Amino acid sequence: MKGPHTGPGNHSARVRRCNERLLLHTLRRIGHVSKADLARLVNLTSTAVDSHIASLAGAGLIEFTGRHVEDRHGQPASRIRLASRGSFGIGVRLDCTRIETVLVDFAGQLLGRRIRDGVLPYPSDVAGVVQDDMHDLLQVLTEEERTRLAGVGVAQPHNPGSSRHERRLPSETSLSYDETDFAEELRRTLSLPVCNENDGTAAAIAELFYGCGRQRDDFLYLFLGAAIGGGIAVGGDCLRGASGHVGDFGVMPVSPGRLASASRPMGQWDVLLSRASLDSLTRHLRASGEPVESRAGLKNCIAQHQPAVDEWLDDCIDALAPALRAMVCLLDVPVIVVDADVDAGLIEKVIRRLRVALAADAPQARGTPRLLRGTFGAHAGAIGAATLPMFFNFSPRADMRTGQTESLDSFF
Repeated sequence: MKGPHTGPGNHSARVRRCNERLLLHTLRRIGHVSKADLARLVNLTSTAVDSHIASLAGAGLIEFTGRHVEDRHGQPASRIRLASRGSFGIGVRLDCTRIETVLVDFAGQLLGRRIRDGVLPYPSDVAGVVQDDMHDLLQVLTEEERTRLAGVGVAQPHNPGSSRHERRLPSETSLSYDETDFAEELRRTLSLPVCNENDGTAAAIAELFYGCGRQRDDFLYLFLGAAIGGGIAVGGDCLRGASGHVGDFGVMPVSPGRLASASRPMGQWDVLLSRASLDSLTRHLRASGEPVESRAGLKNCIAQHQPAVDEWLDDCIDALAPALRAMVCLLDVPVIVVDADVDAGLIEKVIRRLRVALAADAPQARGTPRLLRGTFGAHAGAIGAATLPMFFNFSPRADMRTGQTESLDSFF
């Protein structure tokens, strides 16, 4: 006897959903496109594409723009694009010193943002804070648009209590997040679906869905925040691993740092976040006499070209370059995307120094990956959280048929 989900009707629905997601994925990459081009790119018949377009237009996910003539003998044809207000996502990023809640539209545009700075309260107190901020953000949407919310995404570090020694965090609060499923807490208080990811993977998903992933399926994503994290995009999807820790670069083993401000590891090896994170930069600036107490203060020190920043950069790249080289050897990705919680020139400095260090250490049998700047900067984690419900609802992910994306190259 067949199970309840194996009948032909269910299979047909899955195929239809996959094809519609593929159409949305193609439109996200191409922008405006005619129906004929869209059918050719996704290798579907014109009749099938007509049916899918009608369904997507009825759901408000696509819209029709002006008409154009494809060639001197052709007939005028309307063009299709994603409807930016076809769907919306709410993202909540939790860090040990900040609660950030954002609203984004289907095109990835930031429509609103609420930030609460300060030591993160206990999980039981955060849900009410987030609800208040969500209520404020939703005021920019009409009543009808609120029915198009894809859901809420939560991005937070995995097991913050496990890195409390390296990050010098309050043990009681950080350990409380190890023992609490905040997404489940939020799910119980909302009438919306809630999904969660670690903050590095969420930021990588935003880059895949809205950033450089619109042109490429494979890259390594690196985010310099209070700690250091990221994600790995392969084949148009982000890897997760058995426990969701793929891209947890911060715990990669490295030799102890040489700076006088370096924390002393508990064993022979240190971890990457002790040498290549904004916490380690802040620690070194304070040891050098700079009273850094906030992101704004850190940004000012970078903008003022404080000598301590360059000292930290030397030590950071010394640890980061071989770690990235090892990752590239294992993953064979052609691109590394670098982003950070603060900028003031820091991202370009990191990319420039990494480019030199990776080229100097490249073995003869391997080239040097291309280094790109990330799309979202300080917003990456929160926009990544908001992208989660969009990604899981609308991306073809692993269902994308092999060979589809190669034909898109001619449009860039």
